Order: sequence, then structure tokens, then C-alpha cells
Amino acid sequence: MSKPSAKRTASLTLAAAAVLTLAFVTTTSTSASADGSTPERAPAAAALPSVSGSPEAAFTRIADFYGSYVDAVYDGDGQTADRLRALYLAEPLQAQLRQWEEANHADGVLRAQNVPLQWKVASTGSGTGKTNATVTLTWGGGATTKIYVQADLATRKIVSIQD
Repeated sequence: MSKPSAKRTASLTLAAAAVLTLAFVTTTSTSASADGSTPERAPAAAALPSVSGSPEAAFTRIADFYGSYVDAVYDGDGQTADRLRALYLAEPLQAQLRQWEEANHADGVLRAQNVPLQWKVASTGSGTGKTNATVTLTWGGGATTKIYVQADLATRKIVSIQD
């Protein structure tokens, strides 16, 4: 076996140094910015949706109820919708909704005769033993309506639904 030439050894050493330098610069530039903070990495793709909550939180109960209720009504499952009302709504509110529905010929929870295509629940704060939320319903054509919902912090039951 012949000995590598000095010129070839120098070229290989230079190439290896260039690769290591490039790797160091790339790693350093993606892990820290000029001020030393770590920058956010750009997502490779759009972030997947995420939903979280707690069975102990009254606000979560509002969101859980509206998500499940809209699904049940959309699917035409009246029995599930009725069971959801019994589980999540305080009894006085259930009675009020029945009266409202008789007078308005519409679903009192959704305040409409049809089913929204999307829903969003946003907290508007808590106080005096209650938590408050605004439910935004999106209908065909993009129109939206807002419903103001209140739940009792102690029982976690929904006690008020207003348009």
C-alpha cells in the first residue's frame, strides 16, 4: 500500500474541517439566537388540534357540554341530547329551557331551529361562585351567533343560557 501524498492528506483534512465547521454553525444557529435565547423552531407542518380540560372545572364542563350536545343534535340523536341536558344542566334551567322552547319553537340550548357547523367556547371570567363563557356558534354561510352561559363553580352545572 502506498503512502497518501501530502497534498491529498491536506485536502482531506481541509474538507473534514469544513464539514465540521458547517455542522457546528448549523447546530449553533438553530439552537440559540444572537441574544442567547432559544428561538422557536418553525413547524414542519401545521400543528394538529388539541383539546384539554378537567372534570373539576366548571368552564371545561360548559365546553364539554356544547361540544357533545352539538354532536348529538347534528347526528339526530335526541336521546343523547336529552341525557346530556340532564347531566350538565341544573334542573331549574332545564325547566326554563322547556318554556323557552315552547314559546320560540327552537332548541333553547342552541337558541336556533337548526344545528351549527362549528362551535367555540371562550371563558369570560369567574366571580360570585359562577364561571362565565361565551359560546360562538357558526352556521352555514359563515354567520355566527353568541350565547352567554354561566355555570355554578360548586356544582359545575350550567345554570344560565342567554342570547
